Amino acid sequence: MIKAILFDLNGTMIDDMDYHTKAWFDILNNDLEAGLSWEEVKKEMYGKNVELLVRVFGDKRFTMDEMNELSVEKERRYQKEFFPQLKLINGLDAFLKEASSKEIKMAIASAAIPFNVDFVLDNLNIRDLFGAVVSADDVKTSKPHPETFLKAGALLNTDPSDCIVFEDAPKGVEAALNAGMDAVVLTTMHEREEFDQYPNVIAFVKDYTDPFFRQLLKNEAKYA
Repeated sequence: MIKAILFDLNGTMIDDMDYHTKAWFDILNNDLEAGLSWEEVKKEMYGKNVELLVRVFGDKRFTMDEMNELSVEKERRYQKEFFPQLKLINGLDAFLKEASSKEIKMAIASAAIPFNVDFVLDNLNIRDLFGAVVSADDVKTSKPHPETFLKAGALLNTDPSDCIVFEDAPKGVEAALNAGMDAVVLTTMHEREEFDQYPNVIAFVKDYTDPFFRQLLKNEAKYA
């Protein structure tokens, strides 16, 4: 019996990853002269914003205050560009309502900073559907470390084996695996073959209109 669903946010509930990539590409190359290609920027887009900056520039280039400022500036640019397109991925609204009616616990488990999580939850008016919200500021170590998902599951008082993670990124699926949780992959940004090494993936879907989700709520899902 499915007891809890842990949602990654960006690319999993809203199809916005190209906008994040564009904002990072602008910051990293035009502001900071990193000289990265679009694909190189995409490869670095996991975990906390500060961790991304350290991966690209090392840990001596910026102070923590400077990295926090760059992180917020990146989200400002992303939000400005994406706001006119802000909406849930197709079918998710109905799925959230049905899951809630079945008293399935739900949480947000994201590497995004609260500024970005609030942007989505409050503008779409869906905060009340979630029993817990875990953001970048709530964990010491980001994905693929399992802390984000383990903390979300604990806040819902649910064992890891009874949680299913909804993700869009390989590092997020790896974090779910490290937490002992199965994962459903939204193919909004990454291709199916990029997840070949992860045995915890139970389904690949384009959006929430896929019949898999109705079967999941009926506990009749046929896993991938």
